[in-house]
Amino acid sequence: MRDEEKAQGNRGSGRLLICPLPLRVASATPEVVQCSDLGLTEVPKSIPADTKLLDLQNNRITELKENDFKGLSNLYALSLVNNKISKVHPKAFVPLKHMQKLYFSRNLLTGVPKNLPSSLVELRIHENRIKKVHEGAFSELGSMNCIEMGGNPIQNSGFEPGAFKGLKLNYLRISEAQLTGVPKDLPDQSPELHLDHNQIQAIELEDLSRYKHLYRLGLGFNHIRMIENGSLAFVPRLRELHLENNRLTAIPKGLPDMKYLQVVYLHSNSISKVGVDDFCPRGFGMKRSFYNGISLYSNPVNYWEVQPAAFRCVSDRLGIQFGNYKK
Repeated sequence: MRDEEKAQGNRGSGRLLICPLPLRVASATPEVVQCSDLGLTEVPKSIPADTKLLDLQNNRITELKENDFKGLSNLYALSLVNNKISKVHPKAFVPLKHMQKLYFSRNLLTGVPKNLPSSLVELRIHENRIKKVHEGAFSELGSMNCIEMGGNPIQNSGFEPGAFKGLKLNYLRISEAQLTGVPKDLPDQSPELHLDHNQIQAIELEDLSRYKHLYRLGLGFNHIRMIENGSLAFVPRLRELHLENNRLTAIPKGLPDMKYLQVVYLHSNSISKVGVDDFCPRGFGMKRSFYNGISLYSNPVNYWEVQPAAFRCVSDRLGIQFGNYKK
């Protein structure tokens, strides 16, 4: 079926309209304009003003111009995934007064676009070429809930002071970057932070001191050999800790004092011993939530040598995962 025939066939529903444009709409204005996988080199013209979702993924768009989204004040979600966009006009997003979701992954951006809509709730900008996040890059985004910016060649020095100033997030992920330590100036109210697949060598005493509200922390697939004693005391609300696929040789100190910790991933390290007090406090009253998951498989620890009392604060023995270790 030709694209024009597809567009004609979707008129009746008033829900979906297919590119290419210019569009010819009979009566009902579509809520979704589907323009993906068409080899487009620029944003199409004549997009209906009442469009709520515009799908432009998997094209060859290289630039967003000033008037590309003019008149689209009702747009709720915009997908630009897998294009070749390297240039964004500073005023390109100004017309999008009510946009909440922007999917900008797998492009050629070298920086965070300017003047993002203040209504934005979710930003996916991973797998670009961003090396620097400038001061105020996310300013005015008081409604932001989630930022995914992994897969960019960002080093610790790439975050300028104030880059996340005033930003309150529920979820932040900076995975598959070039971080060698926990960044110092990330949003300090976020309950969920993922820094997996980086080059972090150690967790030093003050690294987590800003992030007291964390309940989930992802540090898996790094090069962590040491977690300084006292570091985990700064995240007392933590419920889930990912330290899998690192280079730890011992259970991190401080786990017994974490009252709410329920899940700990420690598999694929170099841990050779589990002590009777490595996970659980001596008094049951100190632990508010029992563990329901501890993974220790792919470590050189002889599980038959571990005393059962080491897991006295685990709710279910099935939550303890050992397994064979192979060099």
